[in-house]
Amino acid sequence: MTDQIKDYNFMGARKIAAALSIVLVLISIGSLAYQGLKLGLDFTGGTLVEVAYENSANVSEIRSTLDAKGYQDVVVQHFGSEQDVLVRMSESYRANIGDEVLVVLQESASETVELRRAEFVGAQVGEELRDQGGLALLLALAIVMLYVAARFQFKFSIGAVVALIHDVIIILGIYSVFQFEFDLTVLAALLAVIGYSLNDTIVVSDRIRENFRIIRQMASIDIVNRSLTQTLGRTLVTSFTTLLVLIALLWVGGEIIHLFALALTIGVVVGTYSSIYVAANVLLAMNITREDLIPPETEEDELDHIP
Repeated sequence: MTDQIKDYNFMGARKIAAALSIVLVLISIGSLAYQGLKLGLDFTGGTLVEVAYENSANVSEIRSTLDAKGYQDVVVQHFGSEQDVLVRMSESYRANIGDEVLVVLQESASETVELRRAEFVGAQVGEELRDQGGLALLLALAIVMLYVAARFQFKFSIGAVVALIHDVIIILGIYSVFQFEFDLTVLAALLAVIGYSLNDTIVVSDRIRENFRIIRQMASIDIVNRSLTQTLGRTLVTSFTTLLVLIALLWVGGEIIHLFALALTIGVVVGTYSSIYVAANVLLAMNITREDLIPPETEEDELDHIP
């Protein structure tokens, strides 16, 4: 006789979880409406300057030097090698801005600094990229809804899409509340979070469907709790190992991928939560039952029952 693992009562806290999710989503939407996102140069436009040092350049010192001179929203990163540096700022482009930056950097350096290029990043390009990125998010959600509805059932597709929208809004809300810079790498992270969160939701949904079909004498909420308990180990191991990699990227990955890794880290945490307390909660709210998952009888099945 095998020991039955005790089912955790996840759904016992579903009302508290729903209230928490609603509050976080409302705060996120309020912040997005009130102060919006702090858009990076990819979306707003600005100036890009590339310089080369004789030896390895210290990007932190370069950033501090430019900040002290009054340049706005300065982003400094290595470009190709430790000697090549890319400087991005929200300053309006001027014909001599490259020379101005070069003079400032040369004064603070004990070696020769060479100007490679200075150019303008147009806001029109940023608007086009923003629109295309938004359409990509909507298209991804639509495809997810169709896929889950075809593989499982319509109620499962609603739960999956609500969970994904929940994740995306909260990530955007965190970036808005704390005014983290939102650039194309963060947009890419949002798309990656959709894939990660969907994978978790699919695993949970598959187990819920299976248990509804094989367990006959059990309430819907108990079947959901059992399904979540059975997939909990896999969910936690996947999330933990993914977070280890993302924390490493946050710690030593450098500034160029810091915001990308931050968005993914938030997404993994929120996505794990939503797979348990949003997608499953929506299923119960829509009164999922065993009958929803039984395929309708075809004419051939009906003929088989005739003696």
